[in-house]
Amino acid sequence: MSVLVGKKAPVFKAPAVIDGNTIVENFSLEEYLGKKYVVFFFYPADFTFVCPTELHAFQEKLGEFESRNTVVVACSTDSAVSHWKWLQTPKKEGGINGVTYPVVADHALTISMAYDVLAGEFDSDETTGDPLFVGSPEAYRGLFLIDKSGIVRHQVVNDMPLGRSVDEILRVIDALQFTEEYGEVCPANWHKGEKGLSATQEGIASYLSEK
Repeated sequence: MSVLVGKKAPVFKAPAVIDGNTIVENFSLEEYLGKKYVVFFFYPADFTFVCPTELHAFQEKLGEFESRNTVVVACSTDSAVSHWKWLQTPKKEGGINGVTYPVVADHALTISMAYDVLAGEFDSDETTGDPLFVGSPEAYRGLFLIDKSGIVRHQVVNDMPLGRSVDEILRVIDALQFTEEYGEVCPANWHKGEKGLSATQEGIASYLSEK
């Protein structure tokens, strides 16, 4: 698994469903460069079980992300048409109707490979030399926090059965924006409104002495 933290987020253009209803052909995260922080997360598949709980959880906290100048973008290896159908399906039927942030279609698997979250890989048949795919053509639950310069500042990858904590993502955004504003670092379990510490021996000594 690649570590992308500190590196430029891989660039792509792909179909996506935006505003819960409209399919666009060349969606790109580049439109947010210099303007917004981006939470870009992968999920395994449409019309599954853990996935709708995550997509609705992000939607429920969308105002919290917006207040932090952050956009949320989802992605799976399903087609844009599959995304659109799922977005039209009511909650009570396992759908994600009501989700308004972009949902990217990585049907070619290239985005999942670029972010190194694909649960399989392309290989070739030993006998014929023909290309074949080994494993599952779905993405693990990868999540990447990208700053306004397009640099990945945080990533986490869960196995498919393990849902993520939206509150933890908000905490990490708060920590990043705190360090950018004040130049201090954030200790373990830091939350917005708490003190940071200076990255010096004196700073850590003072912080620990107060615990």
